[in-house]
Amino acid sequence: MTPTDLPPVRTTSPRAHFSPRSNWMNDPNGLVFHDGRYHLYFQCNPQGVAHANLSWGHATSTDLARWTEHDPAILWDDEAQIFSGSVVVDHGNTSGFGTAERPPLVALYTAAAPGHQAQALAYSTDGGYVWTKYRGNPVLDRGTSDFRDPKVFRYDDGGDGYWVMVAVEAQDRQVLFHRSDDLKTWTFLSSYGPAGPVGGVWECPDMFPLAVDGDEDDVRWVLLISLNPGGIAGGSGTHYVVGDFDGTVFHPSAPHPAPEPEMFADGSQSREELEAFGWIDFGPDCYAGVTFDGLGRHDRTLIAWMDNWEYAGRIPAEDADENRSAMTLPRRLSLTRDQNGIERLRQEPAVEVDPAENVELGRLTGGVVLADGLTGAARIRFAAAFGDAQSVELRIESSSRDEMVVIRQDRASGRLELDRPGAGMPPGFARTPSMLLDQPAAIGWDVWIDALNERVSSVELFAQDGERVLTALIPAASHRTYSVNAVGGALSGARAAVVDIRG
Repeated sequence: MTPTDLPPVRTTSPRAHFSPRSNWMNDPNGLVFHDGRYHLYFQCNPQGVAHANLSWGHATSTDLARWTEHDPAILWDDEAQIFSGSVVVDHGNTSGFGTAERPPLVALYTAAAPGHQAQALAYSTDGGYVWTKYRGNPVLDRGTSDFRDPKVFRYDDGGDGYWVMVAVEAQDRQVLFHRSDDLKTWTFLSSYGPAGPVGGVWECPDMFPLAVDGDEDDVRWVLLISLNPGGIAGGSGTHYVVGDFDGTVFHPSAPHPAPEPEMFADGSQSREELEAFGWIDFGPDCYAGVTFDGLGRHDRTLIAWMDNWEYAGRIPAEDADENRSAMTLPRRLSLTRDQNGIERLRQEPAVEVDPAENVELGRLTGGVVLADGLTGAARIRFAAAFGDAQSVELRIESSSRDEMVVIRQDRASGRLELDRPGAGMPPGFARTPSMLLDQPAAIGWDVWIDALNERVSSVELFAQDGERVLTALIPAASHRTYSVNAVGGALSGARAAVVDIRG
């Protein structure tokens, strides 16, 4: 079977994100770039819209924008559901499942049964379309109930190298590191945690090197940890830590103190405490993000699940027969060092849209309409200096003003927030996520809006050159008007560009 034998099932909506044609979807799994194609595997229920029968769905793309959905890749069975994991290209055929000329793709995933989770293996010799479960499964079993989400990568030790697995003991808030020479036999290396945010179980880790400001002589390692609940915006969230990895132990640049045990149970970390940690996203709807294997260091690319466990499964309503949710935009990752010497993760959209010319607005008082009557997806870029304005707002209005979404940046507090309405939405949806900017006097937004299904759309806001990102679902609307308002004074040097993204 080849990719051309598999019919495309990509729908026209959403237009800028991947969403399955039907049924349940959650975490991205097994992201890998191989033979010129991006492979996106994901948690799915091939039999319905409930979070059940978990298997790996599969989609491919050549540009990260247009996706072809294929038949499910790895199916659940009577022994276990197929929880999250990763895929690597075994170029040296260390596993013995392929040949040196035709290296296999190897998937490490969590085989989940009631009261027991262990790591299992499957392999593909046709480029990632047909998978065979390994007869020797599980390949790593600690005999525990919450050991899951293996992310595997090849570590270069200056010799032949070896495989490293990063997984979690979720309830213990620990990341565990193991090594292998053949992807089938694993030995323990070390652990990290508990540390940092611990208000929910730890899940879906990832770890990778990045050059700081592009300097290959200054390379650091980034450890991603998703947690639920306990995220910065409530419910699900993804934390990151920067440090060094010597092939055995991860050493954070700025170690977080060990939390008090009661924090595990009551999630009592304050907003101020949470803001001291690194976050992939400050919105409520970016979870379980992981990166592609098979790309160069400068092309490190992440995709996350665009939802939150506080209401996932209730949008659309529980009896709907539509697909559930979507993935975030693919995001290119880099590291930068701020004026205080702290390494910051930077993200930018990894998809291209036709450029739009900037409209020079100059000195702006009051409001101005940027676009009226747009449907579906749009990208809005806006930049200005505060002048004497107290705040600036991007208003996203539908035909019903009750569903108006407002992005607001306040000069005095330096905070950028998104106010989304919750009328007709599940409990926990209405909230105002925010992020504190390091450069509060500068206004520079890159906003992506997409229609996901009949109930919700999405907003992804990149600010401060991608050092601050906020992702949130918003109520759906058939038509939208976008306007910018200067509040309490005037903005200076304002300019904007709007792109209508068509399917």
